Amino acid sequence: MEIDQKKPLSAIIKEVCDGWQLPNHETYALQNADSTNFYITEKNRNNIKNGSILRLTTSPAQMAMQLYERVQSTSLDMKLDALKELANSSRDITFAQEFINLDGITLLVQMVESGTDFGEMLSFTLTAFVELMDHGIISWDTFSVAFIKKIASFVCKSSMDSAVLQRSLAILESMVLNSQDLYQKVAQEITIGQLLPHLQGYRLSKPTQPLSDVFFSFFHPPFFTLNIVLTCLLQNVIRSTKPINDEMAHQLYMLQVLTFNLLEDRMMTKMDPQDQAQRDIIFELRRIAFDVECESNNSGSIEKRKSMYTRDYKKLGFINHVNPAVDFTQIPPGMLALDNMLYFARHHQDSYIRIVLENSSREDKHECPFGRSSIELTKMLCEILKVGELPSENCHDFHPMFFTHDRSFGEFFCICIQLLNKTWKEMRATSEDFNKVMQVVREQITRALTVKPNSLDQFKSRLQNLSYTEILKIRQSERMNQEDFQSRPILELREKIQPEIMELIKQQRLNRLCEGTCFRKISSRRRQDKFWYCRLSPNHKVLHYGDLEESPQGEVPHDSLQDKLPVADIKAVVTGKDCPHMKEKGALKQNKEVLELAFSILYESDEYLNFIAPDKHEYCMWTDGLNALLGKEMTSEFTRSDLDTLLNMEMKLRLLDLENIQIPEAPPPIPKEPSNYDFVYDCN
Repeated sequence: MEIDQKKPLSAIIKEVCDGWQLPNHETYALQNADSTNFYITEKNRNNIKNGSILRLTTSPAQMAMQLYERVQSTSLDMKLDALKELANSSRDITFAQEFINLDGITLLVQMVESGTDFGEMLSFTLTAFVELMDHGIISWDTFSVAFIKKIASFVCKSSMDSAVLQRSLAILESMVLNSQDLYQKVAQEITIGQLLPHLQGYRLSKPTQPLSDVFFSFFHPPFFTLNIVLTCLLQNVIRSTKPINDEMAHQLYMLQVLTFNLLEDRMMTKMDPQDQAQRDIIFELRRIAFDVECESNNSGSIEKRKSMYTRDYKKLGFINHVNPAVDFTQIPPGMLALDNMLYFARHHQDSYIRIVLENSSREDKHECPFGRSSIELTKMLCEILKVGELPSENCHDFHPMFFTHDRSFGEFFCICIQLLNKTWKEMRATSEDFNKVMQVVREQITRALTVKPNSLDQFKSRLQNLSYTEILKIRQSERMNQEDFQSRPILELREKIQPEIMELIKQQRLNRLCEGTCFRKISSRRRQDKFWYCRLSPNHKVLHYGDLEESPQGEVPHDSLQDKLPVADIKAVVTGKDCPHMKEKGALKQNKEVLELAFSILYESDEYLNFIAPDKHEYCMWTDGLNALLGKEMTSEFTRSDLDTLLNMEMKLRLLDLENIQIPEAPPPIPKEPSNYDFVYDCN
């Protein structure tokens, strides 16, 4: 249709859109006086009618033909402009189809193989090639070895332009992902030495297609073994002086997830109790633990062998003593648990034997069952590391220690199973406490992982500092630091009940003084074979004390203690180096332990009653008790500890009814007084 030059373009467009029914993907062309073609498709016709498109563009076929001719121009400037436009237009599948129909892919391949283009021109040529191939119109198997070698040569040059390097790696990546034949050919052209320089300088200027994204495509056989991959990443990225950016951190996270997901098949595979090869693994566990050879079928009666096997399988901690293969039919963890147990037995044989024999010698209720523990621990580790789950697109959370060993999950299990056995002993657990122990172990592992240890040894050291006692302290501290415990009503409640707790501690200290304590007499000759005893009277008014011939077996009666000191006569209590018997010249002055246990009671003008407590506990009990008698503050570390413990327990008891209820920061307002008090509540 010829365009009437007298009509405005909007009117022509309206006539075309109103008068023609255009199928999808078909083009209606308008030819201008200068032979330039414009087109309208059914897809954009409504937008044109609504005025949102104010101009028409050249048809894809016409544009493809023009660019096909221009990229072959002898003018370098015209050729570069054409390649830029081609790289941009190739994203459109309609244009791509037209350009490929003109054998445009072959033209680009020839341009690359000729090796006449460099720098920016080569970059746009490769970009256009990648965009055209991404539409999946033609197969990757059509390319020759010469083209592969040419693209690989761009990767081998360490000084290659970053844009060319990215496009080259993207092409090789697509080849290995889309063609098994090309996969082998590319593997013959790429070596670890050629890729390492690029890995060391992985931060490129264009984040839209990071080098690390395509680089990781080559991290599997036949290119490299896992051990080589981990070594390269550890030396050149993780332990590099350069900070790891978000792109590389995400790729390391992806590699970590994909590596662990290789365990999913074993994790979801049940053991076949009739499979002799699988049962031989259990026999191997028994042989290593108890240093026995597999008995022949003729050695002893069947009943005797069954009894012996049952006894050993019980010692190994299996739930089913008769047929332990049944224990591994639970999925997850399936056969992965058995794999971990065998790895532990073979690679950490001494630790394996020690755990098995140590538990088999305990009482049944205190035995930590190795078999059951290994199965549940493997399941727990799979949950912690999210084995079998799809990776997150925005996650950058990776653990450097898993890149230090090609069997990192097995080593991880070996460390954790020893931790479980240690925690079991610390908790003095019985079979009824199995789930509680597993909860503590999970917390120990997750807390150790949060610090991102750089090696498995650092992870192991971190676990050593997270004993059961330390976990309890952390839990208590976190509970007390919760927002509810820092709100004003809670703090006011603590202040209100603190005097009651302090009075309780005071009564306990005075009761302890009433029971009395045996002290050693230390003379200037440093003989420590004499004793004396001191105790407070039940009415808290008199201190009774006196010498003893030998250490008493129990409390000493008041009647046998001849000396008395009225509490009303006590002037002060001094400790440490302020004590008179610590100021005397002699070896005791240099004894720090004795100095920390010394205290004295001053009475009358210059009289002292000198003490050296048998241990720190008695020292705190007596100094606190004497200060309480004198109406002074109790300041020992035992008092602070007891106050925290009792106060926290009292707070929990009083707030028990408010569990999971949000406590406001400020108390609710007091309602206004009623206008009058002329109201009555009738119970009837």
